[in-house]
Amino acid sequence: MSGLNPFAIAQEQLDEAAERLGLDKATHELLRSPMREYHFTIPVKMDSGTTRVFKGYRVQYNNARGPTKGGLRWHPEETVDTVRALAAWMTWKTAVVDIPLGGGKGGIVCNPKELSDGEKERLARGFIRAVGRELGVHRDVPAPDVYTTPQIMAWMMDEYEVMMGHSHPGMITGKPIPIGGSQGRGDATARGGVYCVREAAKKLGLNVENASYAIQGFGNAGQFAATLHAEILGGGTLVAASDSRGGVMCKTGLDPDALIRHKRETGSVIGFPGSSEISNEDLLELEVDVLYPSALEGVITVKNAANIKAKISCELANGPTTPEADKILFEKGVYIIPDFLANAGGVTVSYFEQVQNTYNYYWSLEDVHQQLDRKMTDAFSAVYDMQQKAKVHNRLAAYMVSVTRVAEACKLRGWV
Repeated sequence: MSGLNPFAIAQEQLDEAAERLGLDKATHELLRSPMREYHFTIPVKMDSGTTRVFKGYRVQYNNARGPTKGGLRWHPEETVDTVRALAAWMTWKTAVVDIPLGGGKGGIVCNPKELSDGEKERLARGFIRAVGRELGVHRDVPAPDVYTTPQIMAWMMDEYEVMMGHSHPGMITGKPIPIGGSQGRGDATARGGVYCVREAAKKLGLNVENASYAIQGFGNAGQFAATLHAEILGGGTLVAASDSRGGVMCKTGLDPDALIRHKRETGSVIGFPGSSEISNEDLLELEVDVLYPSALEGVITVKNAANIKAKISCELANGPTTPEADKILFEKGVYIIPDFLANAGGVTVSYFEQVQNTYNYYWSLEDVHQQLDRKMTDAFSAVYDMQQKAKVHNRLAAYMVSVTRVAEACKLRGWV
């Protein structure tokens, strides 16, 4: 069994899809491993005058459908296996929403909370000096991820342009709007997920206006999900939310905007007026209509899957459900919107940013929302149709859609 090694889980999920599709051995083998990966060291002069050396990775998983695309994580526990898994999931994610990109991912092993702004800037520029020649709008396009920000993207773009000697805004996405960022990028991941919840509710005959929902992981995506759920679906009651320190709940409902203000002011949802405390583990098992797992990978496992009572689980986090748990939830009738469909709004608007950078014309917020809605609705429909046809759980259906598209591109190129 895969245990909780994220790349082993990604491979296991691919293997299941390959078997169902009757994929030939060579194509399956090609899609099981990254096309290429880079390991590097980044020396950074610290404010104290000493030099610290950081480890970094960039994995370019597959570029059969277009340049590789994927975020950069700065995390003290970053591992190359996590980066490989996320690069694989990015490959399936760009394919499921049918955008002309492949999948990549990067990471630096560091604790950004311990770094000054100056140290972060030197680390960001050091990353580009280490791997910049392998990046570019037609090669590999990074973006923000865990603990990286639009400001970090701005420093990286600047360093890249210094190296290249001319303007290259499309080499990285998630930039601040004044230097080529796109409208609508901030809430795109959550917005795409909520569009999927809307479509799933139609199929399930669920009245979303009166639905209850809970959010595990009240970071960027979780906070936007809290407000957009009500905005896009025309109602709903937020009954619980949690972050790394714990959670809060209130059966009559938490005010999403007030909870976001409380989190900004205190650093946690804990202690929100009128709420009682709940653990992250118990939150997952609440009887709610919609659950948004929006934190880290591997939180729904064989140990707690039987206790999940949500009607819909919309995975805004990457890899929150293990393969063993998937089967249990499917048998229980929990409708999972799998991560690489549910959270594909982020990469879709990143792609829109790349497009706008390339032809130097920028869209209105309304245009971005309209195009995102269309892309997510079409992607949901493709996965739903595959699920109905193949009678498999939704993650496997989403894999089957994506793997079919990537395999076809590999074959058309003559790789296999």
